[in-house]
Amino acid sequence: MHVYGPASRYPVAATRAFDVPDALPAKLRELHDILGVQRLVLVQPSGYGTDNRRHLEAVAELGRPARVIAALRAEVPDAELDRMHEAGVRGVRYNIGHAGAVPLAEMPALAARIARLGWHVQLHVMDDQGRVPLVDIEATLRELPTDVVIDHMGSLRPTEGLDQPGFQALLRLVNTGRCWVKLSCGYRMSALPPPYDDMVPYVQALLAARADRLVWASDWPHVSFKGLMPNTADLLDQLLTWVPDERLRHRILVLNPEQLYGF
Repeated sequence: MHVYGPASRYPVAATRAFDVPDALPAKLRELHDILGVQRLVLVQPSGYGTDNRRHLEAVAELGRPARVIAALRAEVPDAELDRMHEAGVRGVRYNIGHAGAVPLAEMPALAARIARLGWHVQLHVMDDQGRVPLVDIEATLRELPTDVVIDHMGSLRPTEGLDQPGFQALLRLVNTGRCWVKLSCGYRMSALPPPYDDMVPYVQALLAARADRLVWASDWPHVSFKGLMPNTADLLDQLLTWVPDERLRHRILVLNPEQLYGF
């Protein structure tokens, strides 16, 4: 998930593609108390560019174990990487298709430098045309010296079927054992209400491939979404439909993130 604001202290990047509301750590803490979330991962959003202060400082405000995924340029000093590791950072994120995003061309160089820390590379794989370019970068991702995390099930299109090239590329990457997938943002991809039943075949295919490489995410506070705004409790409850096996849900919600984020 992400946090935002107050804008007077954490101004958004001039290159942002959309405006964001205040979504303060205190509000997120209240939500997690309701849901029973005990540990969390804060992900640097495109709206803050490479200014990671809001999420790094939110860790203390949230008052529970947390990890951070940052956005960084390839020339970041080693001393800064070490400092951020101590602060809870465990990966770097690339937002393909977002204005002002870190250039994807820098990914291999930075991946080579963060590998010593056990960090991973995280990708939001959607271009400006709303298509999924995962096929185009599959070979590059396979060559990285780090694990890879793919946001939002690769931003697949449920109407295009299991054979769509982007999803098949996702399955191939997952089967390497070095790629993780977030079961998130069904509300952005599906034409149905919760629990987004048209996503179930894709979740089942991922479960059949590598259930030990799946994690769940809420994507709170659901910025830049113009459809029916989801209730975050519904997004958690959807796992009862997506993953009916309680043992597998425990793996996705607890055991897998423990391994991936080093909790």
